Amino acid sequence: MILTGKLKIALIILFTIFIIGTVGFHVIEGWSFIDSFYATITTLSTVGYGDFVPTTTEGKFFTVFIIIFGVGTMFYSLVLMAETFVEARLRSLLGRGKLERMIEKMSNHYIICGCGRIGFLICRELAAEKVPCVVIDNNPEVIQKVQDEGFIYCKGDATQDKTLIEAGIKRAKGVVCVLPSDAENLYVILTAKELNQNIYIMSRSEEEESEHRLIRAGADRVMSPYTLGGVRMAMAILRPAMLDFIEITTRRQSLELRMEEISVCKGSPIIGMSLEESGIRQHYGLIIVAVKKDSGKMIFNPLADYVIAESDKLIAMGEDENVKRFAQVCLI
Repeated sequence: MILTGKLKIALIILFTIFIIGTVGFHVIEGWSFIDSFYATITTLSTVGYGDFVPTTTEGKFFTVFIIIFGVGTMFYSLVLMAETFVEARLRSLLGRGKLERMIEKMSNHYIICGCGRIGFLICRELAAEKVPCVVIDNNPEVIQKVQDEGFIYCKGDATQDKTLIEAGIKRAKGVVCVLPSDAENLYVILTAKELNQNIYIMSRSEEEESEHRLIRAGADRVMSPYTLGGVRMAMAILRPAMLDFIEITTRRQSLELRMEEISVCKGSPIIGMSLEESGIRQHYGLIIVAVKKDSGKMIFNPLADYVIAESDKLIAMGEDENVKRFAQVCLI
């Protein structure tokens, strides 16, 4: 339960009254601190066992003061606590039902298992490209952060079949395993492949020797953040101009130059044409840097007479607006 501002203030005032009452009865009536605290509790709770009764005039006035200010604060705090608990519970139930309905309608989405620093960055990039995704995590703090960002999520253990099914594993396009340990990622890969044999799986690896195990378990691609970070830093030292070029062409915010992977879908008018005949360079000002075939073969710097086939993935480079216009042609 998250404390609201009003409830925090009420509890602080109530705690202050407890201290004042305890110290006041101890000083005025001469009772021990335990007896004074007990008397304060019985007064504020309106139980009034009658074990301790103020005998001095000052003590009686002090008791009246505690009753007037303390009892009201006590009941006000209890009402706020009940209201906060009920409201949070209702919001949780209603929100959970809404999330479940949203996930049930999703298909061809990605499931992000673990939303640490890397997982959170992945979610942001997918959201920026309007790619649907569902986050799985069981850390309350992470879930709160995911809620604040507006991501769709499932609270639970990603290694459990039930959680993956709830996240729509059977309708999903891919799973991204970015859990803290390689053992957890390995378990998710095995479970995901069991539930959906055709799903694409990308996994993070902590240890270098784990990469082969994760691939054998069913991961389509395994990446180590430490290896990638090290290579990038070395490139910044050895080939800074090349790194600048890569960052410019791959950065999503770049409007000057952009490199994009564009799939040639069925029915596209450029299918069966050569690169020269398609007019990609003349009409769109794009350079086709590479072509990835459906078989996985990569053709770098294809010649002008290369014939475009259905399901080819064209790695195009050019201005952002031109890339978007050409992508519409490939999707027709």
